[in-house]
Amino acid sequence: MARATPAVEIEVRGRAVRVSNPDKVYFADRGLTKRDVVEYFVAVGDGILGALQDRPTTLERWPGGVFEGAKLSTRADNRGDAFYQKRVPANAPDWIPTATVAFPSGRTADEICPDDLPVIAWCANLGTLTFHPWPVTRADVDAPDQLRIDLDPQPGTDFSHAVQVAPLLRELLEELGMQGFPKTSGGRGLHVYVPIEPRWTFVQARRAVIALGRELARRRPELVTVNWWKEERGERIFIDYNQMARDRTIASAYSIRANPRATVSTPLRWDELADVTPLDFDITTVPARFAEVGDLHAAVREQAFGLEPLLELANRQERDEGLGDLPYPPEYPKMPGEPKRVQPSRDTDRPRE
Repeated sequence: MARATPAVEIEVRGRAVRVSNPDKVYFADRGLTKRDVVEYFVAVGDGILGALQDRPTTLERWPGGVFEGAKLSTRADNRGDAFYQKRVPANAPDWIPTATVAFPSGRTADEICPDDLPVIAWCANLGTLTFHPWPVTRADVDAPDQLRIDLDPQPGTDFSHAVQVAPLLRELLEELGMQGFPKTSGGRGLHVYVPIEPRWTFVQARRAVIALGRELARRRPELVTVNWWKEERGERIFIDYNQMARDRTIASAYSIRANPRATVSTPLRWDELADVTPLDFDITTVPARFAEVGDLHAAVREQAFGLEPLLELANRQERDEGLGDLPYPPEYPKMPGEPKRVQPSRDTDRPRE
């Protein structure tokens, strides 16, 4: 085992942030260290802070770095090398702000709620690579102010297929008088953020994304699906509407993803999508891009749209086509109006063709 190197202090916007064992290798294939990770977040400071500002945030911590065979702990198996931290660590200094959020189970927790860049650097020292902010701010933790539309490639599809869906989504949003802002997921998919007025519930925001996904699937059924059950999705892009359910989050813009390349979830211009791949953006390339183009998601924080057009679309789909709610994730309590949460191939009551 490599010997730990002495801690250093990095000044971040007027505050000294301690970085323990700064030479610890976090990405062996690239030779990137913990200090490289912390300095990356400082280099894209305005961007990562804008993505997390005043938002309750779950930390995806990889304290041992990313190495071959490393895995993330799950609800079913907590023996992983990395883990999600929802509650603020017990050793957090008093300058780390928090916000109290409620989970679907009814339990509550105090989550870190970054208000300045030193908070993010402190989290990075804990091994945080990926930040998962809620789509709310601490001003009202029950009122989403963003729709996060996840274009999720299924087996047999990849980033290029998500790119095919993106202009269709952009066109539909424009028809509805709305605007979206894309970014790579850092993996194979795409995320599109739509800023909304913070006067809606999670149930309404989720219903709006379902309506959006259904309309895309109606227009391009061979390319898009909203089917929750994997056995029904086929080789299509899944609009993961449940990412808008309470306590479901996605990687923020400028987060690092836990893969050997250390890719970064990166905001893009719409006209860039056809010319890039997720591998173009990692912690060695994004700082220079950020210095050149700035934060392309800054506009997400400068406007807000009403949900009325999407909720009206949802009402029409229900009235004209009988399309109601879709299944929630398995850990959720049964929700009002939700259909049976049974895999179709195991549903003995389902009519057979």
